[in-house]
Amino acid sequence: MMRKMPIIITGGAQRLGLACAKSLVTQGYRVIITYRRERKDIAELEAQGITCVQADFSSSAGVDGFIEKIQHQYSALGGIIHNASEWESEESASDTALLMEKMWQVHVFAPYRINLAFEGLLCAGSKLDGQADIIHMTDYVAEKGSDKHIAYASSKAGLANLTCSFAKRFAPQIKVNAIAPSLLMFNSGDDAEYRSKALNKSLLRKEPGEQEGVLAVQYILGSRYMTGRTLSLDGGRHLV
Repeated sequence: MMRKMPIIITGGAQRLGLACAKSLVTQGYRVIITYRRERKDIAELEAQGITCVQADFSSSAGVDGFIEKIQHQYSALGGIIHNASEWESEESASDTALLMEKMWQVHVFAPYRINLAFEGLLCAGSKLDGQADIIHMTDYVAEKGSDKHIAYASSKAGLANLTCSFAKRFAPQIKVNAIAPSLLMFNSGDDAEYRSKALNKSLLRKEPGEQEGVLAVQYILGSRYMTGRTLSLDGGRHLV
């Protein structure tokens, strides 16, 4: 089912978010992405039909500013994909209290505020498109925890719980689901030893690439009978 109403992808200017944005635009979807810092490729993305909005979700003011901007410019939405993320370990943090605050601000507070603020826009989009969606990008560590990224893991677990709560609140007009990836793609600076160690953590022992996440997004958007659920993209890590 093709959506007429726009779909927002937060943190959509790089990696998985960008891959999802490009894929959905190619299929005829209207896509809005957010990006935090100035980027050279924004003009190129807009030329491809992607609407780009600068927004910093690391502060309450940044979240409020984004909400106000969208509410001023749009009367209905077809979906929101909460992909914006922060990644930092306790070892690298100079202040663990600020680290915890930042992780929960970006991964929990921002989606919570945005979902509540856009409930009316999503309900309006549901009436026009037949359904509307919220997708939370969580993480494999939400169910297992992480001794090196404690604040990050806890905040992603919080986001996973929001999936269940908002699915209950917004049904039946809005479907709310989550995608929990583990390793989808390496960073260019990852060395051979790290890559080998990471691959051996899953049964399938492969780097599936960003397309695996894109396919998961497409499945959820196309589904008419799935809400409050999580698609796990972990290559069988839970069985290793």
